[in-house]
Amino acid sequence: MTQRLHLVFGGELVDPGRTVFRDVDNIHIVGMFPDYASAHEAWKAEAQRTVDNAHMRYFIAHIHRLRDEESEAGPTEELGA
Repeated sequence: MTQRLHLVFGGELVDPGRTVFRDVDNIHIVGMFPDYASAHEAWKAEAQRTVDNAHMRYFIAHIHRLRDEESEAGPTEELGA
């Protein structure tokens, strides 16, 4: 079975209409999750916790998409070549 890792993270944005963080040193890393369902639950909890701050946003990053397991070298490995 293929593992599909997801990272949940967030922080305060410069402008609620864009996805530029105000301070990248203070990005909140919620955690890494083994599937989308558990990542979505974590995302939802953080989004609800910070609902009163219009500049706070949380995201789900599909970490498994960074690497193509079907090819010899994934895109991340090719960057250093």
